[in-house]
Amino acid sequence: MQPQNKQMIERRAEPPEQSVWWSRLSLAQKFSASSLGKFGYELLFIRHENGHSVAVLTSGNGIAIVTEDGDINTTPEITLRA
Repeated sequence: MQPQNKQMIERRAEPPEQSVWWSRLSLAQKFSASSLGKFGYELLFIRHENGHSVAVLTSGNGIAIVTEDGDINTTPEITLRA
């Protein structure tokens, strides 16, 4: 019996550091976003409001935001457009 060559499929998403948005995060946001990444959150985009940036991350049906100071809110009042 010959061994079967099974092709490995890479299912992990690209590392957050490769995200277009990653370089635009503050250092505090990078630490917080990295922590959220351990729970499956992925950086979606950065929103600028009132002169401040807010990083928006998603995980399944969950949404989290991270302020410039690195504060995490996993129950934000934010609506994503489809």
